[in-house]
Amino acid sequence: MIFDLIKNRRSVFPAQYNDKPIAKADIEKILEAANWAPTHKKTEPWRFRVLQGESQEKLGLFLSLKYLENDPNPKEFKAKKLIENPKRAGAIIAICMQRDPAQSVPEWEEVAATAMAVQNMWLCCTDMGIGSYWSSPGLIKHMHDFFEMNNGEACLGFFYMGYTDEPIPEGERTPIADKVVWMD
Repeated sequence: MIFDLIKNRRSVFPAQYNDKPIAKADIEKILEAANWAPTHKKTEPWRFRVLQGESQEKLGLFLSLKYLENDPNPKEFKAKKLIENPKRAGAIIAICMQRDPAQSVPEWEEVAATAMAVQNMWLCCTDMGIGSYWSSPGLIKHMHDFFEMNNGEACLGFFYMGYTDEPIPEGERTPIADKVVWMD
């Protein structure tokens, strides 16, 4: 069962979402799945902020304005997309990582643990029939201007979620044999 779930996980983008809302209980279940990710020395570095409704619109406007402010050659279509995509989602979860103040593990391990938490969310969404997508725009470095962040906390991206009426395409991978060396 888990192997099929892993193989069926896909990126489903905001343009593909319909207007069906995502219940708070479903979002809580997805976040609980995240909370069971592996974590070295039990630092549990993942932190999340759930955006729905008006906060999604505010995020889109913030991202668009930051883009226009910081890009030397901004494109109108990109500024518009930054405004529209958050509004299309049933919910957005800001993916953050809280660095262990004792720095008991290397930072990359905490980023990896947070990524594993997101993979758990993604697999849970796949199982629940919710499309999802992890976006990591360069603008995430400005998120401390959008919401309060703790010392040592960094935003790693946004997890967009929404239902879709579109068929999800089958995935493709090159053979694993091309990526493995067996050592005797």
